[in-house]
Amino acid sequence: MRRTTFDPDVLRSFVLGAELGSFAKAAERLNRSTSAVSAQLKRLEEQTGKPLVHKVGRGLALTEQGELMLSYARRLLEINDEAAAAMCGETLEGRIRLGLQEDFGERLLPGVLARFSRAHPNLHIAVRVASNGQMKEDIARGRLDLALAWQGEGEALDGELLTRVPMAWIGPSAADGPIPHAAPLPLVVLEGPCLLRQAALDALDRAGISWRIAFSSASLAATWAAISAGLGIGLRTPLCLPPSVRVLEASAVGLPALPPLGLSLYYAEAAPSLAVTRLAEIIRQHMEVLPAARS
Repeated sequence: MRRTTFDPDVLRSFVLGAELGSFAKAAERLNRSTSAVSAQLKRLEEQTGKPLVHKVGRGLALTEQGELMLSYARRLLEINDEAAAAMCGETLEGRIRLGLQEDFGERLLPGVLARFSRAHPNLHIAVRVASNGQMKEDIARGRLDLALAWQGEGEALDGELLTRVPMAWIGPSAADGPIPHAAPLPLVVLEGPCLLRQAALDALDRAGISWRIAFSSASLAATWAAISAGLGIGLRTPLCLPPSVRVLEASAVGLPALPPLGLSLYYAEAAPSLAVTRLAEIIRQHMEVLPAARS
């Protein structure tokens, strides 16, 4: 049986087109013609023997086979890029100061750190877990190099939008406890100032629903424990939820629907270093595969 060898250049065009939702945009980003990228996609479909995209309205979407190929393509490119960095003399040294929220500590951070350290073993990452507002202040003052943070309305900082995530009311999982229905509505929130805490209070006020703070903490882990124990309802996003809690359907529990929340990368420098750029790229790719992290 003849073995198939995939061209990393073709895979890179395919992955970028899928992530941008447009192979024309991928061509522009890669400084190539649309016809050249379309030819690469056709070649990849010929190699796999399966259709990887199909038309949806005026655009294209991945087929089931395309989604599977995307997963493999990312893994192949990850190994390819790590090998290139290790063998071609690209040595990055120094320290990067990264800020992120507690939400992403367990599901996102281990994979990002492992991949980055394999590619750049001489670079040290100092991670700071902080509130949304504190991270943005640290970026503005140069105390962080890169931060993954929620996008607030009317903010002065200009971030790179990665995705929009729905805000959601969070209650205990079906096995762990009842959904509180008392009036005023008991809430479990993080200590202020907190973007999602304020969003919850504003939404309930607009809907004319009375509320009370039943539990507050500086710790997200303690917040999950209070929600799973039935002390009240919280407001977060579907990203990285522990199994002890679940997303509640707003209409089913008589709570107001909420708009999506932007998740962005913020840079301390307008022209970030190569090391910061590489770390941002890895975070971006890991965000793509997190459940509920699609725009």
